[in-house]
Amino acid sequence: MTETNLLQGPIHDVHVELGATFAPFGGWEMPVSYAGTVGEHQAVRTAVGLFDVSHLGKATVAGPGAAAFVNSALTNDLGRIRPGKAQYTLCCTPEGGVIDDLIAYYVSDDEIFLVPNAANTAAVVEALRAAAPAGITVTDEHREYAVFAVQGPRSTEVLTALGLPTDMEYMAYADAEWDGRPVRVCRTGYTGEHGYELLPRWDDAAAVFRALAEQVEAAGGQPAGLGARDTLRTEMGYPLHGHELSLGISPVQARAGWAVGWKKPEFWGKAALEKEKSDGPRRTLLGLKALDRGVLRQGQSVLRGGEPVGETTSGTFSPTLKVGIALALLDTDAELEPGTEVEVDVRGRRLRCEVVKPPFVQARTA
Repeated sequence: MTETNLLQGPIHDVHVELGATFAPFGGWEMPVSYAGTVGEHQAVRTAVGLFDVSHLGKATVAGPGAAAFVNSALTNDLGRIRPGKAQYTLCCTPEGGVIDDLIAYYVSDDEIFLVPNAANTAAVVEALRAAAPAGITVTDEHREYAVFAVQGPRSTEVLTALGLPTDMEYMAYADAEWDGRPVRVCRTGYTGEHGYELLPRWDDAAAVFRALAEQVEAAGGQPAGLGARDTLRTEMGYPLHGHELSLGISPVQARAGWAVGWKKPEFWGKAALEKEKSDGPRRTLLGLKALDRGVLRQGQSVLRGGEPVGETTSGTFSPTLKVGIALALLDTDAELEPGTEVEVDVRGRRLRCEVVKPPFVQARTA
């Protein structure tokens, strides 16, 4: 898809009104920032921010035994949760590569609602459809629902002001209504802060977003774009598909084994991932914190003693720590423990960094 025919979300005109700057992301034209990434980042950490992430995919797997089927395909164990809960999970290839990471909403034993990444929705839907037994349907509902994230220590105030439910455990959800419009509210997020993600119907999106924006402003917050979303998730060490997870980067390498139900009898990629876990991955995801002034980016070589020992997968300036930070896949044989000093090749300049174990900033999701 070229930049001239990018998809637009349900509230593109609202973003234009708010003065957003846009950029292509996953085939969609997305708001990067409104008043500046650093300010939006800090609003989420100190008050509350409002994100439009309607580009995220949506799909429903339905039919007798839908939950059991999904559990036999995706990595995490749906048996650990119940209806009304959500779960982070992975869709892998037989070789252990990651087609996508996604959230699974357990609606009932006969219905699972999935939220994959925008660019990977078609691949996830196609893989599930190809494997689905008779009687189970997999429906792409990308343009049926919008997705808004309300994130930050004052996020509960925002939802309470609109009469929406807030008293739920982390990774639980509730189906509710606002002004007669159905909205699914989930205690999830991608920032490390206490927050919620809301799924209204696509056609109701503008009304819901405007109501949220009014309450966010009243709580001392502001709308936030993908720029802040990226700096926030990098501070937490959260993976982004295409960076820390991919067809060539397994959950074992990405230290995402916690999202794998190792005791399940089956899931896609089980044998390959079990072998990699047993043998030990050849590379491991860790964090880097700059000791000198400089900005880290994706695809930069990590060196120790002048020899390459890995490569950065994401990099940014941390508005919270006020230093450059990065996530990097580091050679396991190099034994780079947290506290080890390395160098990163930043356009020919060697930038001293310290190896750290993410997160860079303490999570406050509870």
